[in-house]
Amino acid sequence: MYNNKKILSIIPARGGSKGIFRKNIKSIAGKPLIAWSIIEGNKSQYTDKVVISSDDDEIIQIAENYGGEAPFIRPKELAQDDTPGVLTVIHAIKELPDFDYVVLLQPTSPLRNYSDIDQSIKFCIDNKANSCVSVVEASKSPFLMLTINNENRMIPLLKNGFILRRQEQSKVYMLNGAIFIAKTKWLMKTKNFIDKNTIAYIMPQERSIDIDSEFDIKLCELLFKENVNG
Repeated sequence: MYNNKKILSIIPARGGSKGIFRKNIKSIAGKPLIAWSIIEGNKSQYTDKVVISSDDDEIIQIAENYGGEAPFIRPKELAQDDTPGVLTVIHAIKELPDFDYVVLLQPTSPLRNYSDIDQSIKFCIDNKANSCVSVVEASKSPFLMLTINNENRMIPLLKNGFILRRQEQSKVYMLNGAIFIAKTKWLMKTKNFIDKNTIAYIMPQERSIDIDSEFDIKLCELLFKENVNG
């Protein structure tokens, strides 16, 4: 709880995975991927309850072994490849309705820590925002990006064209997928975490890896190893 607001954290983990087979329980630095979000979520001083939303018995069992709660089973129709993620959150809110804010913690962000969770919750509530999402400074500037037409000619992605001097390029940010926060009543109405008034919580590159490929896994393992040794 923060400022008398009850806070629910949801970790979604369906059984199906197209990119990496059984991704949510794949071993990362000695633990199943989902375990890292459960462990850090449970460390949060502001979160009142951390629950798993899954359709898969094995994932639920593994999650419970690491301290996760699974008070409901996600319906199969909400565990398809094309199911919008926000519908999973809305389902969880309906199952557990007595919370003021909801926090979505994707298991594919294992380097996000409890401090990120708490600071983003505090940031959202202190700013009286309906929603807050985590972002990271983009490693590649859109001022250097382009498309290529049928004649293999370069077309700048941005309307003002290329800006080659780094000193003249504005900082740009991108969603890192680690944290999504919203007022529960607002989310139930809008069915979207993001609108023009959503505020951004900035996270560093080293905690912003979103596991989507085998390369991401290798990079994540290296960063975990570096943290342990450092």
